[in-house]
Amino acid sequence: MSRKVVVITGASAGVGRATVREFARRGDAVAMLARGLDGSKAAEEEVEALGGRALIQVCDVADPEQVERAASEVERVLGPIDVWINNAVVSVFGPIDRVTPAEYRRVTDVTYLGSVYGVQAALRRMRPRDRGVIVQVGSALAYRGIPLQSAYCAAKHAVQGFLDSLRSELAHDRSRIRVVSVHLPAVNTPQFDWSRSVLPYKVQPLAPIFQPEIAARSIAHAALHPRRELWVGGSTIGTIVGSFLAPGLLDRYLGRVAWDAQMGPEDAEPHADDLYAPVPRDRGARGRFDARATQRSPLAWAGRNRGLVAAVLLAGGFGLAWMTRRAA
Repeated sequence: MSRKVVVITGASAGVGRATVREFARRGDAVAMLARGLDGSKAAEEEVEALGGRALIQVCDVADPEQVERAASEVERVLGPIDVWINNAVVSVFGPIDRVTPAEYRRVTDVTYLGSVYGVQAALRRMRPRDRGVIVQVGSALAYRGIPLQSAYCAAKHAVQGFLDSLRSELAHDRSRIRVVSVHLPAVNTPQFDWSRSVLPYKVQPLAPIFQPEIAARSIAHAALHPRRELWVGGSTIGTIVGSFLAPGLLDRYLGRVAWDAQMGPEDAEPHADDLYAPVPRDRGARGRFDARATQRSPLAWAGRNRGLVAAVLLAGGFGLAWMTRRAA
């Protein structure tokens, strides 16, 4: 098992934090780019306890100079970057006419342009070596916008277009650098406790909800066994396919269901949000939805093991054909 140098943005909490642990278990060197120092220090201890090597880089991915400095420091301390994972996001929950221009700009700067700057920093180092893997942590919402999350959905859509251009350019250059998108379902992360919201009730993910460890396993698998896209979970597959087959029907369904479904029964309370600055203290990988989140996803497992699934189906097909022939 070859050890890797892995960069993960948004690494201090949520899916990023779970992904840090996944690579640390392999003994990899993990560079953690995040604004939150409390979470990063806690993650550093976890990495070392699991047998990996950690490097903290306090970094706002919306600033390209900070991203570039962090990438340079990673290679100086840990060595050549093998895997770069863009995961950092911010979001604002609210109807379009209640989200301010400044809030749209900030979500775009972090969620979209932060990914652009990460790709550029990775390419500057991977191109001379003509190797490396860039993983973009995406979402079913990169294909299908939903009410009350227009800023986040739009930024994720923008990333999709950017990556299509990137893949085309790499194909033109016959580059061996691989680009992978991992599209996630709703995940139980602290995001829903610290995202900015103008809604009257506490926000929550659209069910079904998955634990972040499911996402992390798929992200790590995609980095080590790269292919163009990996869709995690049945809800992601259904959302993406549905957006192609029946977009108008999905508009009406989401307009009727997804508005109230993103708000819980508890009244919203004043809280620190992470739009412009990190929230204090370590928040870990999981949010407050443990009781509702699933620990397993057979479809996510099948996505990571599609060769085995194909072999089993093929063997089953041959077996059925043999039994049918014998019966005849």
